[in-house]
Amino acid sequence: MFLEHPEESEAVARIFDSDLEREGYVMNLTRLWAWRPDVFEAFTATRLLLTGESLLTDREVAVIVCATASTLGCAYCSLAWGNKLTKLAEPALAAAALGGPPSADMSAREAALATWAHKVVVDPNATTADDVERLRTSGLSEREIFEATALVAFRLAFSTINDALGAQPDWQIAEAASPEVAAVVGFGRQPAKRAA
Repeated sequence: MFLEHPEESEAVARIFDSDLEREGYVMNLTRLWAWRPDVFEAFTATRLLLTGESLLTDREVAVIVCATASTLGCAYCSLAWGNKLTKLAEPALAAAALGGPPSADMSAREAALATWAHKVVVDPNATTADDVERLRTSGLSEREIFEATALVAFRLAFSTINDALGAQPDWQIAEAASPEVAAVVGFGRQPAKRAA
């Protein structure tokens, strides 16, 4: 990352320990967010509040995040969420959500959500009532449309901070990617190198 590492503190240790417990290592993005552990934890809690009560399925959430991150050109979130989506669906569907070839396994709802995420990232002022009607026609409720849009906005904010300040995708995430996901994610920052 482009910033120096912050000084050690109880709050920094807390978010690092959380990564170690969950991932087995401290993620590069967590080292960046260690400059404001309070904001990181509040951001995470708000995102979990949104997804925890969402009517969208875990797979639909992953499709939204993949479409958002790849449209933005964020390799970090594309690889991480491509890996998550691969655990919920076929690798071909994850690759499709990241902008790769279409997948027959993607439902009409998922395809509509991916298209919506792309439009919101590219130009939120260019969306139309017809775009929202297509979401309704695909079976999405008003609440789900709001939730999907909020998820896009949350991911944009998170990914923008990580990318602008040089957080590289962790080598562990890159190595865990399926060949289908790895082949599609040829944009953004290159993953960190494994230590020798």
